[in-house]
Amino acid sequence: MASTKSAKNGRVTKDLEIAGKTVLITGANTGIGLETAIDLAQRNAKVIIACRNLQKAESAKQKIIESSGSNNVVVKHLDLASFESIRKLAADINATEERLDVLINNPGLVLSTYEETADGFEMQFGVNHLGHFLLTNLLLDLLKRSAPSRIVNVASAGHQATTINWNDPNRKNNFNGMEAYCQSKLMNVLFSRELSKKLDGSGVTSNSLHPGAVETEIGRDLGCCKMSGFLACMTICFFTFCPCVVVDAEQGAQTSVYCAIAPELENVTGKYFSGCKVVRESSHARNDESASKLWEMSEELTGL
Repeated sequence: MASTKSAKNGRVTKDLEIAGKTVLITGANTGIGLETAIDLAQRNAKVIIACRNLQKAESAKQKIIESSGSNNVVVKHLDLASFESIRKLAADINATEERLDVLINNPGLVLSTYEETADGFEMQFGVNHLGHFLLTNLLLDLLKRSAPSRIVNVASAGHQATTINWNDPNRKNNFNGMEAYCQSKLMNVLFSRELSKKLDGSGVTSNSLHPGAVETEIGRDLGCCKMSGFLACMTICFFTFCPCVVVDAEQGAQTSVYCAIAPELENVTGKYFSGCKVVRESSHARNDESASKLWEMSEELTGL
């Protein structure tokens, strides 16, 4: 495929197809993940959506098929709050799929109260970071065999609002849900950065992104706060001192699609994107020592 500029005004050109490619998207039953799946299915990719709620996933599958005209959509069960579930999905994918060209780590859980995963980690730390860290590592061999391939980590500008609490990454003491969320997004960017170095020369790229201030269901689990997706996104932007224009999920998915398929990005790795272009992440997100430290901690906590 010839190298071209594949996006204009924050949107990926419609004529760019990826027939014969397999894409796995986590949490694709709603919001940005669902719109990403629809877009890639329209471009003739095989799309695997990995979701916790199978009933919602099947409904999403039908919407993807109806919207894209493609029947090449597969539903898999994945509970990112359970290492056991993650290992089962990875074993399934490794056993049944001949190739995996793109892995999109999509969900960004936001909670107002302290909750724990099945493995005893604060839910946002466990789902947004540790779950995706484990899944990605378990699928690396397949991604390498499918090279050139890509790993896309959906982060957030919220990563700019905090640092990592190394002494208490669960942030159990004096818990603040938004701070825990922003920490998990910083971890996404650092993980993507360190992963790009470990994959150097493998043909697999690793990039992270900010999808924009997107009106989705991201705030559906904010419990007593009763915060809508709109308010959750506005709150994140407020905390990061970023002026924003709220966009819908379809527009918010464009940077994920761009990072997944743009031919000019085939050899671009370790970068952070927004609006379908490279932007500068926070100074904490560019700290190689922190990226390495996070990797080592994550390896230990996930049992890799």
